[in-house]
Amino acid sequence: MEQSKDNKIIPMTSVDSGKLREVAPDVAYYTNQIVNLVMIGNPGGDWVLVDAGMPKSGKEIVKVAESRFGENNPPKAIILTHGHFDHVGSIVHLVEEWNVPVYAHPLESTFLTGMESYPEPDTSVEGGVLAKISSVYPNEPVNISEVLQQLSDDGTVPFFDDWKWIHIPGHSPGQIALYRERDGILISADALITVKQDSLYKVLIQKEEVCGPPVYLTTNWSEAKASVEKLAALDPQILVPGHGTAMSGTELKAGIDTLLADWDNVAVPDHGRWVWTKDL
Repeated sequence: MEQSKDNKIIPMTSVDSGKLREVAPDVAYYTNQIVNLVMIGNPGGDWVLVDAGMPKSGKEIVKVAESRFGENNPPKAIILTHGHFDHVGSIVHLVEEWNVPVYAHPLESTFLTGMESYPEPDTSVEGGVLAKISSVYPNEPVNISEVLQQLSDDGTVPFFDDWKWIHIPGHSPGQIALYRERDGILISADALITVKQDSLYKVLIQKEEVCGPPVYLTTNWSEAKASVEKLAALDPQILVPGHGTAMSGTELKAGIDTLLADWDNVAVPDHGRWVWTKDL
């Protein structure tokens, strides 16, 4: 196994970094610098980890997991929503520590087996400081082919049958969300987030607002909108995003409705390498 060749510490954080918060007795999310990892399972019992955080954070993630589930109680699996650097930054460390399988959508497999790099972040895109400096973010692939498995075609999530995975491309080809119908919890990855991820100030203070995916890494805006529409149709009650704080209730619904109603103006940037929908 091999972490990406350009894997490196990214000196970026937020006021929420280091916080572990529950949205249900068996669902908690941990903010690792600027990205969220989700832990599904009751404390002390069987569990799965969703995503693998920022580069060089493996020891930190293991420590947090042990504080919730106990020592010598690794996850049954790691599920990747997609393979961008901030979601797989510590994947090799965690797999070597826990010796567990990793599940992902087949359309992400080339980025997770060392075969293909993601496009370099678009520094020309309309956006804030974090978009302009996004060239520093790693984009080369990891290689976890030894442990990588494809998610089941029937939409079930390994080890937790009450959860379903949903294909939500646009930000990346094989991005997925996880949804539990009985309480409406939605783990939305980067398709639907609650902080404007290109704004340094808003990321630092974690200013809450329902947003589309990060502009500097989203390569297909029509697919991105269709994915948000698919998630909105679920009528989620609690949103756990890839970036930002969890949101629920009327605030969540109003935020999603507003985002979709004015998608081209509030989500799609005015210019950038992958922006074309506004000119059609």
